[in-house]
Amino acid sequence: MTRTALAALGLIVLSGCHRAAKPPAPAAKAFGDAVIEVSGSKQVAAIGAALDQPVVIQVNDSQGTAVSGALVEIHTANGAAAVPVTGLTGADGQFTTTVMSGGSAGQYQVVASTRDKAGKPVELRLDEIALGYRQQLGRVLNDAYCARCHDPESTPERVSNHDNLTAKPHAFTDGSVLNAMSDADLASIIGHGGPALNQPAEMPPYAFTLSKPDIDALIAYIRAIADPPMHPKGLTYAKY
Repeated sequence: MTRTALAALGLIVLSGCHRAAKPPAPAAKAFGDAVIEVSGSKQVAAIGAALDQPVVIQVNDSQGTAVSGALVEIHTANGAAAVPVTGLTGADGQFTTTVMSGGSAGQYQVVASTRDKAGKPVELRLDEIALGYRQQLGRVLNDAYCARCHDPESTPERVSNHDNLTAKPHAFTDGSVLNAMSDADLASIIGHGGPALNQPAEMPPYAFTLSKPDIDALIAYIRAIADPPMHPKGLTYAKY
């Protein structure tokens, strides 16, 4: 077989795989006027990993009633993926998809869209977070040393101590407060405890427990999950 024939065969195979990976969307049986989130936004996962919980959205009509049979399409970017990427809402008006983060760290969006009776797109944008290696290490350290006090919600694996403290610790997602603190201040309070920044001594020092790279990783994690997002000052570069 000639080189040209082999190349043509390769294109046919790739084209067939592409079509198999993206089946045609089903025909809509009904139309909605709004897309709302049921659950699944603001999740955190390592790059290339699936989010812990599925993304569930609901299509409603103009009266706020769930719409069954509405077509939903999921759009992702930066290497993220969703399975399934399209489908019809069920009897409860809901559509569920599993999302996998892309290959680079940062905040990204999952867009769920449907169309109204006039064919106009109606969208909902959900924010998710992908963690790089250092940020993921910070997440592990947070689970081991910090979440018991800084996360007010108890889980089957961890009982929260948040409500037992006189000064309520800020959640690490609290960007409205933590974004205003410099990395040096965060490192100081993590390493030397609350008194380092004239804060309550209920925040213990971890300098003898965590290494400097550990503390840096914890700070990187705090910056990654900030809500609102952390926008560092300094040089910025144009996006093309």
